[in-house]
Amino acid sequence: MPNINRIATDAKESAAQLGIRKFDIYGSTADQTSVQVDQGEPKQVKASNLSGVIVRVWNEDNTMGVTTTTDVDPKGLELALKTAYEASFFGVKENVPDFSPEATVPLDKTLDEKAPQAPVSQLLESLLQAEKEVLAAHPAIKGVPYNSLAQRDIDKFYLNSDGAMRTESHSLASIFLYSKTEEEGKKPRSAGAFRVSRGLDNLDINGCIKETAEKTISHLNYEKVQSGKYRVVFSPEAFLSLLGAFSNLFNAQSILDKQSLSTPDDLGKQIASPLLSVCDDALHPANIGAEAFDGEGTPTRRVSIIENGILAGFLHSAGTAKRMNAKPTGNANIGAKVSVSPNFYHVFASQPAEQELSLETVENVVFIDELQALHAGVKSLQGSFSLPFDGWIVNNGVKTSIESATVAGDFLELLKSIIFVEKEAKLSPSGVCPKIWVDELSITGES
Repeated sequence: MPNINRIATDAKESAAQLGIRKFDIYGSTADQTSVQVDQGEPKQVKASNLSGVIVRVWNEDNTMGVTTTTDVDPKGLELALKTAYEASFFGVKENVPDFSPEATVPLDKTLDEKAPQAPVSQLLESLLQAEKEVLAAHPAIKGVPYNSLAQRDIDKFYLNSDGAMRTESHSLASIFLYSKTEEEGKKPRSAGAFRVSRGLDNLDINGCIKETAEKTISHLNYEKVQSGKYRVVFSPEAFLSLLGAFSNLFNAQSILDKQSLSTPDDLGKQIASPLLSVCDDALHPANIGAEAFDGEGTPTRRVSIIENGILAGFLHSAGTAKRMNAKPTGNANIGAKVSVSPNFYHVFASQPAEQELSLETVENVVFIDELQALHAGVKSLQGSFSLPFDGWIVNNGVKTSIESATVAGDFLELLKSIIFVEKEAKLSPSGVCPKIWVDELSITGES
C-alpha cells in the first residue's frame, strides 16, 4: 500500500510548482493469488499485483482533465498532474465533475481488516480435495471444469487539495465450483456454487462442495416442461442478477442520460408489490468486500431504493446529486467519466404476506435457480427480458429438473406481481436476498 501521507505531500508540492490549485487522486492496489485444478492435477496458478491511480485536475476555467498512472513517486505524480492539467483545457464545459461535498466528512466506520495470506500449496491442496469430493458425490459427475480458489488483499485511498484524505484495506477469499455430468443417452447437466469470506481459514469450502453436488445431482433426472404461464420462484442469485440487469431503474446517471426506466418524477411512486423492499447497503454486516468510501471520497451508506414497493431513492455521485438536488450516496466510480453503480443489495420483506408459501406444499411451480445469457436476453431500456435458465418444476417438495426452457416477462410487471418474499436470506456476490415468489410468468419449454 502506498504511503498516503507521502503521496499527499508530494502531490501538493508538485501542484504548487505547476500552479495547480485544485486536484484529487484516487488509487487502489489488489494483490491476488488464485489456483485452478483439473482431474486431480494443478491446472493454473496465478499471482497478480494490480495497481492504478487516477489523477483529476481542474484549471482556472474550472474544466477538468483526467489521467491514470501506476507511478506514485514524486516524478510520476508530477507528470500525472501536468498531463491532467493539460487535458483539462479539452474537458467538458457542462456539468463538470466537482469534489464531493462529503469527501471530508468523518467516516462512521474505518475498514482495515486484513487476513494472512495462505501459501499457494495450501490453496492447491484445498481445491484438489474439493474437486475430489464433488467427483465422488455421484458416478455421473465426471468433471469440475470450472473451479477457482482465490485470495486477495485490497487497499485504496482518496485525497484532494481541500484536505480530504481517506484510506482502507480488506481481504477476501473465495471458492467457485461448477461440475458437469456425463450419462449415456442423456444430456450433460451442470451446476455450481460460490462462497466468500475474509480469509481462507473461515471460508465455507464444505458448504460449497455440498451445494455443488446436490444441485448437480438434482438435475440428472430431467423432463421437458410444457410452455405456458407458471407461478415462479426466483432463487436469491437469480433475482439479484435480474435486479442488477435493470439497475438503470434507480441509477441517477442513467436517469439523467435518459437511459432508464425511471424519470426524476418517479420518486414516491408505487413500482413494486408492497411486500418488497430493496436497499443498497455497502456496509451491510454480510458484505465481505465492504468499502467505506467511493471513488470521490464520499462515505458509503445504506440507501433505500424501494420501500414497501415504493421507489424511495436513487444512487448518486456528487455530480448527479447536485443536478437532482439530492445528496451523494457513495456510489461513484471515477475515471474519464464519473459513473454510478450499486455496492451491495439488501432485499427483504417489507411486511408479512397474507399467505405463507412453501415449496414443500405447492404444486406446478417453477423454481429458477440461475438465469443465463443476461447480456443478450435483457432489453434494459424496454424493461423486457427473455432468458434461458436452470431450474426445477416443483410439486409438493419434489423437484424435477427442467430440461431446457426460457422465462420471459416485463421487469416492472414482475415487481408488481410479487406475492411472497421469504424470510431466510442468502449471501451472494452482489448482495443478500431471500427467495422471491412471482404470481405468473411465461415459461417456454423446448419442443
